[in-house]
Amino acid sequence: MTRFQRPVPDNFDHSNLNGANSLEPSMPTPSDHNPQPEAELHPSDQSVSINSPDLEGSQPLVAHDSPEKNHRAAENPWIEGLKTIGLSAILAFGIRQIVAEARYIPSESMLPTLEVNDRLIVEKISYRFNDPQRGDIVVFWPTERLKQENPSLKDAFIKRVIGLPGETIEVQGGRVYVNGQPLRENYIAAEPEYQWGPEVVPEDSYLVLGDNRNNSYDSHFWGYVPRENIIGRAAVRFWPPGRVGELGPEPEYRE
Repeated sequence: MTRFQRPVPDNFDHSNLNGANSLEPSMPTPSDHNPQPEAELHPSDQSVSINSPDLEGSQPLVAHDSPEKNHRAAENPWIEGLKTIGLSAILAFGIRQIVAEARYIPSESMLPTLEVNDRLIVEKISYRFNDPQRGDIVVFWPTERLKQENPSLKDAFIKRVIGLPGETIEVQGGRVYVNGQPLRENYIAAEPEYQWGPEVVPEDSYLVLGDNRNNSYDSHFWGYVPRENIIGRAAVRFWPPGRVGELGPEPEYRE
């Protein structure tokens, strides 16, 4: 048995790991609504010269497109509509890839902080300039080990950062210890009923745990999250209306 292959507790519900602890997109991706705009019809810029044999010595007659016809072509509602839809889709895709995206919570692994069907905004800007910090709630893609154990896993996960690179983490006696010091946490559903570690978090990796410690498929089962797998930080809950607000930036720790 390896250091992460500990028996799953009897009260851990993992009957449906595919999505049970993962994070679903809150809305369809822009690619589902990205029709390709048709080629725009430009008014002709060329003039037509008409030479009449009966008008020798006179200036050629030049026939131009009607200004009203050009105006009507430029305002074709179908073309304008397609252009608007295409531009909106491109902007939405760019924002989702670079700035932020919406996600919803499908499981109870982050109770009591996040409830099932909570809708979140995941911001992606801060981690382009700063590293994740302890207490951040992060969204990340499944690790290689997770994909090997369950190839059907495709959705992102959401957990709380507990161990930073180079730190020694241990779970014992219902507490988490960081470099030998107990971590004061006021956000967990219950004290952890398992023992884990001590282990040193690898470079450029993070140890993440669910706030619902005894019913969360997290680092104490499958290991660490590489920095490159982290999508962003869960910043704001925008649904339900009664729970709208910022998540963090840091939790309040208890004595």
